[in-house]
Amino acid sequence: MSTQTTEIPGYLTGSWQIDPVHTEISFLIRHMMVSKVRGRFDRFEGTIVTAADPEQSSATASIDLTSINTGNDMRDNHIRSADFFDVENHPNMTFVSTAVRPAGDGFELDGELTLRGVTKPVTLALEINGIGPDGYGGTRIGFSASGKIDRTDFGVSYNGPIPGGGSVLSDSVTLTIEVEAVLQP
Repeated sequence: MSTQTTEIPGYLTGSWQIDPVHTEISFLIRHMMVSKVRGRFDRFEGTIVTAADPEQSSATASIDLTSINTGNDMRDNHIRSADFFDVENHPNMTFVSTAVRPAGDGFELDGELTLRGVTKPVTLALEINGIGPDGYGGTRIGFSASGKIDRTDFGVSYNGPIPGGGSVLSDSVTLTIEVEAVLQP
């Protein structure tokens, strides 16, 4: 069953460019089995296309993996290395949507995530936060998206054992995306 555009207040069709100043792409991973480490990416770009039928909408994004920021330069440099992202050979992570489906009060966004040259399907829970005018004569749209990936599916398998059992890093990584995008003329 198709979602009617009237169910999304202020819904507009068009092409939207992600505003990097008002967007955050972040992650969370368990560390040492006792805490969580958070990080984000500071450079990325993307486009969202809202179609007359919201289920026909699409999104693409490219994330500069060299821009990882966990608040610790030594850790960030290690994550950029071949042990993790291997940015020398794979400087970007990309996402290309393949479907949008209604789910509860929001949507699910299916897509193909490519990291370290490996492409795998990923589903993100998607919420439309609002659509409205900005202070510059334009129109903005906001989204929240979240999901989990298994980093080892993408060849990011570096880890170490902890004495007494367990490992330094969890395989599961939680992704959180807060997007603000500007409607293009």
